[in-house]
Amino acid sequence: MEFGPTRRPKVVAVLGPTNTGKTHFAVERMLAHRSGIIGFPLRLLAREIYDRIVAKTGRGSVALVTGEERLGPADAPYVVATVEAMPLDQPYAFLAVDEIQLCADDERGHVFTDRLLKARGVDETMFLGSDAMRGLLKRLVPDAGLVTRPRLSTLSYDGERKLTRLPRRSAVVAFSAADVYQLGEVMRRQRGGAAIVLGALSPRTRNAQVELYQSGEVDYLVATDAIGMGLNMDVGHVAFAGLNKFDGRKRRTLLPREVGQIAGRAGRYLHDGTFGTTGGQGELREDLVAAVESHRFEPIQQIRWRNTELAFGSIGELMRSLDRDPELRCLSKTRDALDHRSLALLSRRDDVRRVATGRSTVQLLWQVCQIPDYRKTLTEAHLHLLSAVFAHLCAGDGVLPSSWVAQMVTRLERTDGDIDALVARIAHIRTWTYVSHRHAWLDDAQHWQERTRAVEDKLSDALHERLTQRFVDRKTAALMKKLRLEGDLQASVASDGEVEVDGHAVGRLRGLRFAMASTEAEAERRAVAMAARRVVGHTLHKRVAKLLADEAQAFGLDGDGHVLWQGEPVARLVAGTTLLRPALRPLWDDSITNGTAAALRTRLEQVVEDELGQALDPLPRLAQLHRDPAATAPLRGLAFHLMEGLGTAELADADGLVAALDASGRERLGALGVRFGVHSAYVHGLLRRDSLMARRLLLQLQQPGVALPLPGPNALPADPRLSAADYRALGYRLMRGHALRVDIAERLAHALRQGTRQGRAFEPGPELGGLTGLKRHELDSVIQAFGYRRLQSDGHAQARFRRINRRGAEQRRPAREQRPAGHAAFQALAHLKVKVS
Repeated sequence: MEFGPTRRPKVVAVLGPTNTGKTHFAVERMLAHRSGIIGFPLRLLAREIYDRIVAKTGRGSVALVTGEERLGPADAPYVVATVEAMPLDQPYAFLAVDEIQLCADDERGHVFTDRLLKARGVDETMFLGSDAMRGLLKRLVPDAGLVTRPRLSTLSYDGERKLTRLPRRSAVVAFSAADVYQLGEVMRRQRGGAAIVLGALSPRTRNAQVELYQSGEVDYLVATDAIGMGLNMDVGHVAFAGLNKFDGRKRRTLLPREVGQIAGRAGRYLHDGTFGTTGGQGELREDLVAAVESHRFEPIQQIRWRNTELAFGSIGELMRSLDRDPELRCLSKTRDALDHRSLALLSRRDDVRRVATGRSTVQLLWQVCQIPDYRKTLTEAHLHLLSAVFAHLCAGDGVLPSSWVAQMVTRLERTDGDIDALVARIAHIRTWTYVSHRHAWLDDAQHWQERTRAVEDKLSDALHERLTQRFVDRKTAALMKKLRLEGDLQASVASDGEVEVDGHAVGRLRGLRFAMASTEAEAERRAVAMAARRVVGHTLHKRVAKLLADEAQAFGLDGDGHVLWQGEPVARLVAGTTLLRPALRPLWDDSITNGTAAALRTRLEQVVEDELGQALDPLPRLAQLHRDPAATAPLRGLAFHLMEGLGTAELADADGLVAALDASGRERLGALGVRFGVHSAYVHGLLRRDSLMARRLLLQLQQPGVALPLPGPNALPADPRLSAADYRALGYRLMRGHALRVDIAERLAHALRQGTRQGRAFEPGPELGGLTGLKRHELDSVIQAFGYRRLQSDGHAQARFRRINRRGAEQRRPAREQRPAGHAAFQALAHLKVKVS
């Protein structure tokens, strides 16, 4: 925009730190003119100001112009735009550029510098920004009036704080998406959640996340330095979780003015703000703190510049014109802007050089190179897209094929995937939104603008939902908000024990203990616990009274050693002083103490004694027999062996006792259900399912690190961690990799003896497999463990065995005796069944 010598518009630079009201002042000045345009550094900020003006003047008087968005009438007197998209081909009475210190930005600075040097309003021009630009403004725009506006509130340093100690309405700042996600997870666990703001988010997603924070649904914000530019939020404290950032070329420490820009988000309007560090960052340097608190930073000495008088005669001419050096030393030539790098890379391609040979095609190539890569990576995929767009525009009727554009857009219209996948798709669709606003490139630009915007909105909503699901515990957030507003929460206990706080299920009263629902939020746990305790305490008192009065049928024991009351665990058994006397460990609430706890313990210990006594009867009577002074020594000794094995004794260990047992002793043991087999003595009544489970429980308490097998009907695979004595206590006999229930083992031993009497060779029949539940090869191994030798095959299909005598020799039958036909062992087994049943 050029001006003749007779017209010198008023130029004003309004400088100062954040929260000085500069933007509000500029908007009011623009609306005081008959027309005006104002450029902002962010599409998000431009949209915020546009909405504010629409609310004040109506939609017919203002337009929004960004690289991806056009709203409002084309002839609107007022235009709100991003700096790059400012339409400067028509005069405006007022023109303003916000954040003019971005002239020093490596990537975008040359655009701001161009506006500083060339863009002017007919009546008034205003530049807004940091006081660090004062010196350069005096030099480059000597006729500008410089106005300094003081900050409306105080910004002070608050030192380092732990994440869990940050005050409400805090913004935590990090400089990578990974760090932001990690901090967000911590805030979810500790404080119920946080809103997430990244530069890569679409404006729609960013607005939705900011609204989470502004509405008070969450009290914390985790963000990159994207919050440092124009996002006006109710932030009271800014905590730096890092001071290093990757600027697109290298990782570097933040400049003091950048720290000040971000810290300045704390304390809006007349409310004071604080800043500090967190996450182990350490304290800030004293000189940095002083600079931020006083808003005094080193002046900017150089700004970025690029020649805008471009030559399009050829690609070479265009490159040379872009490489032109500035005439002033305070201007630093931009060499690596995205469009410049794209041009340099595309110009190396033969297919591009063959087409870009004249002014119109070279100019078109430059326009294509300005298609933004919102992922800011300049990957081969982006270059391929630019090359394809250029090829389509140079072929046929000079527009992009609708079918191709539809294919490219449709493949992005997916809402599956994680946060990073959605961010990537939004970046791609924003590129196509930009393309859709190049009207000459498409047959139906309006259609594609609507289509790409709809896809972006759909992806943005999905991304907002993913962020909220991952970083916000909505239940916790709602409870904390109500607690903050009302100071109390209402709790109740349902008939099934579910505990609710303000309508949210927060846990369950199981037996005599309150179990809170799983939550990672420490703040919720504390708030809920306080509210729940009041109602839970009253309910517990009533439950204890009922337990103490209940009959035996209300109680039970499970296989894991829990003492149950009405089906809920109220205590658990642990190893006691002896195998038969386990100890009781309470599973009741800490509020149950003193006399109440003692009464509970006494009642439950009686329950355990009754339950085990019933399941293990007649083991308690064996114990009495062992202590009976009138019983003979052999009788007391056998009773001891049976007690030690929980109802099973190895006869080899008590052989002398059995031989010395008189008829009276055998009668007394028989009355208790004791049976004497070939190898073992056992209590037949303790082989019931409930008895075997009780035996397993008592042994499990002694060996908590070993998962004992559940009782089987006949045999179990052996566990090498368990000894023969362990299996004996479980009611089984260990036999070469298998454990047979002791009565089954005795029936098998009896059948084998009967089958091999007088040295006969014995051929096991299928009935023995049915008895033991073992496969043939497993049964053969067990038979050999009983002291039988497998004979060499002599034409028989089945294996045959012969008993080995004590000297290791086979017992052979007399030659004159005939071998029994059929399955003689089965007859013996049938006899045994009658005998032992």
